[in-house]
Amino acid sequence: MTGTSAATVDYHVEDGVAAIRLDRPGASNALDRATKQQLLNALTAVAADNSVRALVITAAGKNFCVGQDLAEHVDALHADPGHAMDTVRDHYNPIVTALHAIKVPVIAGINGACVGAGLGLALAGDVRIAGSNAKFGTAFTGIGLAADSALSASLPRLIGAGRATAMFLLADTIDAATAQAWGLVHQVVDPDVLDDVATGLAARLAAGPTAAFSAVKALLSENATGSLQDILEREAAAQQRLGASSDHGAAVEAFLAKARPVFVGH
Repeated sequence: MTGTSAATVDYHVEDGVAAIRLDRPGASNALDRATKQQLLNALTAVAADNSVRALVITAAGKNFCVGQDLAEHVDALHADPGHAMDTVRDHYNPIVTALHAIKVPVIAGINGACVGAGLGLALAGDVRIAGSNAKFGTAFTGIGLAADSALSASLPRLIGAGRATAMFLLADTIDAATAQAWGLVHQVVDPDVLDDVATGLAARLAAGPTAAFSAVKALLSENATGSLQDILEREAAAQQRLGASSDHGAAVEAFLAKARPVFVGH
């Protein structure tokens, strides 16, 4: 096991699973400048570590993340209103970009409130597991803002334009059961077992065909837009590449032998 700990973000790697834990529970894991930088540092470390085959993101305390630390934001508005929103380009954009660039599966374990940039963080992952106490909301228009952290794209892609528009305009929250029914989360579990379920799923994926997972993620991202012929060509190129991989060859042999495949990640 390798690891580092910071004041408000904990990061460690064990058995191919990287774990990032927001650790500012007294502030409902609100994102102040230090936390945003530590989060970006952790994501950079994930991308640079070839031993990582899955990432799980969780949070300490009763809430996953309530988004921007508004106390810090008010101070910024008072100090220099013309630059108070620089954090979007300086912090949120790089964080979301880094999350989308991670080639291995990303699991988010979501407890309590998950709103604003916190929701953007969760939706930048691949699979979301929610505690039954989770609440999801955009929050932005409630304080006179629009959207950041790619939520204007990720939210309608997952739940549809109509529902996403209502969530933005009304600034209401939805509960975990509704989020699952709408396709925002994959599974709802008891909050007491949330971390174990999310980490267990990450471990399961870490033992899977890493190269294939990476190719699937790339195809889903690239083929969100584009012509049919572009999509078909990207799929053909990915299959050609993966067809020559160790994982594919071993898995086919295991299937024919009625054995369980063991994936090495390439």
